[in-house]
Parts: sequence; structure tokens; C-alpha cells
Amino acid sequence: MANFKLLKELIQPAKTKIVLLVMDGVGGLPRPSDDQTELEAAATPNLDQLAVEGCLGQHHPIDIGITGGSGPGHLGLFGYDPIEYEIGRGVLEAVGIGFPITAQDICARGNFCTLNAEGLITDRRAGRIPTEVCAKLVEKINAAGINNPEAGVEFFVRPVQDYRFVVVARGEGLSGAINETDPQRTGVAPLHAVARDTASERTARLFNEWIAKATAVIHNEHPANGMTMRGFAGDPALPKYKDVYGLKAGVIAVYPMYRGVASLVGMELVDHHAHTVKEEFEAAATVWDQYDFLFIHVKYTDSRGEDGNFDAKMKVIEEVDAALPTLLALKPDVLVITGDHCTPSQMKGHSWHPVPLLLWAPGTVRRDRSVVFGEREASTGGLGTFHARDIMTLALAHAQRLAKYGA
Repeated sequence: MANFKLLKELIQPAKTKIVLLVMDGVGGLPRPSDDQTELEAAATPNLDQLAVEGCLGQHHPIDIGITGGSGPGHLGLFGYDPIEYEIGRGVLEAVGIGFPITAQDICARGNFCTLNAEGLITDRRAGRIPTEVCAKLVEKINAAGINNPEAGVEFFVRPVQDYRFVVVARGEGLSGAINETDPQRTGVAPLHAVARDTASERTARLFNEWIAKATAVIHNEHPANGMTMRGFAGDPALPKYKDVYGLKAGVIAVYPMYRGVASLVGMELVDHHAHTVKEEFEAAATVWDQYDFLFIHVKYTDSRGEDGNFDAKMKVIEEVDAALPTLLALKPDVLVITGDHCTPSQMKGHSWHPVPLLLWAPGTVRRDRSVVFGEREASTGGLGTFHARDIMTLALAHAQRLAKYGA
């Protein structure tokens, strides 16, 4: 974790601007046909030019050999030790859609799934139903009024995006140390919510009762006739960007979860209607003068990797590269391009491999010998291999926002 106490002493004002561009799950593994990863196989003239002008390295999002989720992965990128500051996915989803969570809330991220006649999962994401279908299912569940007034607990359900929704339980004495109910595979039934400590046993029981009733409400729907829950948690009360880094920070992201984790560290949600990478960069231009720091998130590198589609993931990387001139025209002083974890298409999921990183800072960077942006170049780059939680300190230093330490 960045040393917040030290940084508060060293932060100095500057007019420099920092951009953190995250291609979610960008890292991959080489395919047998040509021994190239998605990033290496993609046509990326702009990224390669930035590699020539900048410096490469690779980072461990959580720790060596640890496969991390997107929530902890982004916390690491933002400079927070994801092991010390644990955030449940449910909180990220709730905050990401603007739901006002309180100290009495336990949030869970829900996935609609497809169940067969035996109650076994045949599709963990219900065919990736569109958001409007998700909203109708949530409306149907809300209309059923599934609450527990005897226990003094009220449940709120909101659609998020595609097959995702969020459930918030509100009441006295709730605790979120609860295992997820997604077994992470098909051919088996959803798991029960199981408490990891005594304080959470009542909350787990209440969630199991709610899940059973909500599933009964939608059991005749298709393809979304079941649900799983992930990331049970309350508000972690994280230190804020303005306090620890002296930055007015904004986030441009399409998916609510990433807006959620950024919001929890004090970034402002930039209002935009972007769907493509280029539109996200254009949105950055409209608010460029309002922020010292912008976090811009690209989701579909991760999604295509999870789908096991090498070529589609490669095309997303090429889309980012083609749109880069729009971002570079804003003339950021520091541009960091990386991912929150690796999602090799061969593995169809997140992995523990170190994530390639590109640092471009025309006024302050010490160039290395890199000529392209790829995993192997990054593994021998001038920045070396380090923990993600050091990225923010590195960016602040290159933006000349840190004073000298000591005499």
C-alpha cells in the first residue's frame, strides 16, 4: 500500500494531469499457433509508439501467485492494499449505480442464471440477458415485496447491467462475512449463503430466505429463472483520493462496478453516455479542465477473455489503440496504461500472472529499450516488476506532485 502518511507530507500542488487507462484483464498467455498473446498479436501502432517514448514494467495486482477479482485489482491500482482494504462486490455495484448505502446495509451483487428442471445451473449468466430484461425481472421481484419485518430487515433490489443486479439488506446488527452462492461452474445447484463467523449467521439466514422467495417469483422465466450472489459486504470507509493524494479525481467507466470502486475512494462520477472507447475518450475531453486525475476503464478486454475469444479480445485492444489519438490530443502529463489483472482467453477467467504496464510521461520519464507494448517486453522493461499499489506513487512522482523527502 502507498504510505498515505508519508504522501500527505510530500504532496505539493501542480498543474499536471494524470490519466490511468485500465484495459480490464488485458494480460494474456501466448497461443500455440504463433506464440503471441492477445496484446502481442494485436495491431497497436499507437501503443507501440508510446512504449518507445515511455517505459514498461509489470505489476502484481494483489501479491505473487494470487488470482484477484476486479474489485481488489482496482484497489491495488488506486494505491490501496487490497488485502488490508477488502471490499465486497455488492458494495461496488450499489455505489456504482448511485444507490445510497448506509452503515446498516449489507450489499450483495446478484447474477441471474439459468436453472434446469433439477435446479442445476446450465448458464451462469443467463445468456447475458440485456439490461432491460434484467430491469423487468427486478421489477417483478420488487413487486412481490419480499421483506422481513419481523426481523426488522428491509431488502432493496436494483438492476445494474446485463444479467447483474444488486441486493441491499438494511437493518440493525447485520454483518457481511458470508460466502458467495455462485459455485463458479455449471452442472451444479447454486450454493447456500454460509456465514464465515458467528456475527454473520443471522444475515446469511435472512439472505437465504430472501433468495428462495425471489427465485420462486422468477422460476417460470427464461432464460433467467435463478440467481447467485457474490461479494456480501458493507461500506469499508476507505481513505479518499483528495485527502491522500491531493487530487481532484474523476472516473469514466461504462460498467457500474468500476464506477463504484472509484466512488468509494472519492472519485467523482463523470456524467457521460459513452459506449465505445473513443466515446469515453471524447467524454474525457469535455471535463478535462475539471480534474487533476482521470481513471478511464475499458471493460471488454476482460469480457472477451472470459468468453475464451482470443480474436475478439485482440480486437478490443486494437479499438483502444485506434482511439488513443483522441486521448493523447488532451496532452496528459502522465499516462499509465495497464490492467487490473490478466484474463487469458485460454483460461476463460482471471489469472495470477503479472500485468503489463506502460508509463508515458514526456517531461519526466526515463526511457527503456522497449519498442512494442506486450507482456514479454514489459517483463524486461525499465520499471521492473512491482506491486500495483505502488503505481499511484510512481504517477505522482512523474507528475511532479511529490516534494523531496528529507534534507
